[in-house]
Amino acid sequence: MMTNLFSTFDPSTNIMNLPLNWMSTLMGFMLIPTMYWFIPSRFNIIWINIIMTLHKEFKTLLGPYNHKGSTMIFISLFSLILFNNFLGLFPYIYTSSSHMSMTLSLAMPLWMSFMIFGWINNTKHMFAHLVPQGTPPLLMPFMVCIETISNIIRPGTLAVRLAANMIAGHLLLTLLGNTGPMMMNPMMMSLLIMTQLLLLTLEFAVSIIQSYVFAILSTLYSSEVI
Repeated sequence: MMTNLFSTFDPSTNIMNLPLNWMSTLMGFMLIPTMYWFIPSRFNIIWINIIMTLHKEFKTLLGPYNHKGSTMIFISLFSLILFNNFLGLFPYIYTSSSHMSMTLSLAMPLWMSFMIFGWINNTKHMFAHLVPQGTPPLLMPFMVCIETISNIIRPGTLAVRLAANMIAGHLLLTLLGNTGPMMMNPMMMSLLIMTQLLLLTLEFAVSIIQSYVFAILSTLYSSEVI
């Protein structure tokens, strides 16, 4: 029975002896969007530095003919693949970037748009690109065929490279993880856990490298049509 009307406001809420009265204060701070923070967090500073580094590198690769904001397309592409790869490292989460339907959906429209833009606006340049400089006249027909085939298979190589690299590491982790319940030796179990941790670290690096390679190659392909 309450002895005082204001006793309902006494700090007495707890679960498993953990005081939860001041959670509302912390939850309020956590719900404030980061865009309203006076000083950006370390994560924001790191991400801004990454974006600026990628912007400078893509701008250098595109050359003097790059348009304002053109690097943002490839930075967005890098970010999308990177976050998808990272999400796939968590247990029981499907890695969308390991499937060809996802990677081809990224590579094919980019390559097609570059080809349409190049052949409509820079037709002579695109024809000149089919014959490398210094090719003997006798080899020119063969070089045109080789360059045409290498140009056509570009979206496929982009898609297969990303999907294959993401599948390979995850498949190895799964196969090793399935052998764990059958091991009775504690020494072998410890060795398996250490191997899994090392492979997970490798997959973390592969996630970053493959997203970077996809974005860099897309940038190089776009620079050839200008």
